[in-house]
Amino acid sequence: MNEELLINGEHQLFSKAGMNFAVFASVYESIRYYTLLIIQRSKPKADERLLLEQQVSELIKNAVKHGNGCDPAKEVRVWYRFDDNRARLIVEDQGSGFRDIEKWNLFNRKRRSYLDKEDFVGLMHYISWRTPRSDTYDGGNAMFAALEYWNEGVVFSEERNAVAVGKTFPARFMDEGDDE
Repeated sequence: MNEELLINGEHQLFSKAGMNFAVFASVYESIRYYTLLIIQRSKPKADERLLLEQQVSELIKNAVKHGNGCDPAKEVRVWYRFDDNRARLIVEDQGSGFRDIEKWNLFNRKRRSYLDKEDFVGLMHYISWRTPRSDTYDGGNAMFAALEYWNEGVVFSEERNAVAVGKTFPARFMDEGDDE
């Protein structure tokens, strides 16, 4: 499992060589549609594909909602590639970036510490990540899950408005046939 969100626009996960590319308007109601367009060529079996769909959807949702403020005039750019046992994605918005990555990482370290100690009383103070800009539905759960799911890393650009992720799947999660 990855320990924290990284900031490194030169990280290998940011390589766009051989990747597919899509551009979407920041329309919140279309996030599921965008997600399905992207994962339609992915190869994991059904149960793993549902997790992949959820993770891709969360990354796009963060770009639409937090990055672009659901402004349909702003774009979300997505580079993606699904190989036989691997998924890679880069999602970039036109917002000012995730400025609190260091604070989020500190929060998550404390959260994990309480989880490791099984101190559920202390953990109550670290259930959800909130900032002054958070709404009722925000809580950082997408990033907590992303660190666990994307086993090759969760890496932001220096501008912090692009995130690159990668996942290598064990063979037991892959479909036998080639869908491409």
